[in-house]
Amino acid sequence: MLILPAIDLLGGKAVRLKKGDYNAVTVYSDNPIEFAYEFKEAGSTWIHVVDLDAAKSGIPTNFEVIRKITSEVGLKVETGGGIRNMDTLKRWIEDFGVSRCVLGTSAIKDRKFTEEALKVYGEKIAIGIDAKGGEVAVDGWTKGSGVKALDFALQMKEIGAKTIIFTDIARDGMLTGPAFDSTKELVDNTDLDVIASGGIGCDEDVFHIKESGCAGVIIGKAFYEGKVDLKKCLQNV
Repeated sequence: MLILPAIDLLGGKAVRLKKGDYNAVTVYSDNPIEFAYEFKEAGSTWIHVVDLDAAKSGIPTNFEVIRKITSEVGLKVETGGGIRNMDTLKRWIEDFGVSRCVLGTSAIKDRKFTEEALKVYGEKIAIGIDAKGGEVAVDGWTKGSGVKALDFALQMKEIGAKTIIFTDIARDGMLTGPAFDSTKELVDNTDLDVIASGGIGCDEDVFHIKESGCAGVIIGKAFYEGKVDLKKCLQNV
């Protein structure tokens, strides 16, 4: 199972939100690059980076931070937030060396773009499924879509998706444990590579979510709060 430590960017700073609430922000660093180096030193090869400004506005704003992570730190970057056209995808993947881009809101709202993205970039595209009460949320988690998470995952599989990133919004940033049952449901019923996100609060949570059969897990607040020993987890999964 792949472990992806996460950096959420807001105004160029490393932050975390509670349950996706932009009014419940904790700032952890004015220099996110320092965390990227920490992750690499612990043994990480991948990092998950979210442009929270772009997730809400649809306008990517943190290109320079991510460029430094790919070119200077040397980690493989998976990034999402506000990716809603092919020009943005091209810039991330071809110009900035991002290894995988996550389509969330655009995957729900713009099927034509999503199909084109999967056709052109294949496994460099992941579909972000951020669920609130089992329903996929959009626009930086501020609105519901009316589509159930499992149904949406199967729709994405039909048009060529191989990887989905599943986040239970109610658990995100709460350190209360991952959404094991929902994650396992997606693993068992889609045959996709499912990366779990949200709720990891300790080392045991990492080992537990692995039992769901997911292909990866994203760790955010638990690292910043000292609840997870990243090096130990990387060595034992």
